[in-house]
Amino acid sequence: MKSAYRILAYLVAAGVVVQAADIAFAWFTAFSDMDSGTVVDENYRNTGHTLHGIMGMMVIPVLALVLLVVSFFAKVPDGVKWAASVFGVVVLQVALAFLAFGVTPALGALHGLNAMLLLGVSVMAGHRVGRHTVAHTPSTETHAGQTV
Repeated sequence: MKSAYRILAYLVAAGVVVQAADIAFAWFTAFSDMDSGTVVDENYRNTGHTLHGIMGMMVIPVLALVLLVVSFFAKVPDGVKWAASVFGVVVLQVALAFLAFGVTPALGALHGLNAMLLLGVSVMAGHRVGRHTVAHTPSTETHAGQTV
């Protein structure tokens, strides 16, 4: 279960990196399309935006939820806390996306910054497994110069 926890945490982190690539691809495609005369309006779609939407609204939230469930069984020190943090940051990320479209586009900046927070929290969650699962090697202890 610890391996599953680690893999899920790192998959969330990888998802954030893929999201950055998706949105860059989306906007460079949009700019290229505009340069070619394409009208970008509410009906405009491109592959990058589609991939960003699928990853952000389905894949990453499911990974974060599964990570949270696995955390209850993985016996990772503070694993539930870190998995809950990942899940909470994902929920905030989705909320910020909706608010950026529905309230003010300025909230899109917070969406981008929160993505960096999600990257950090998910990497830390995965890293905690490695720090706490190192096998202890037997050592010879001495007490006042005597081998015990």
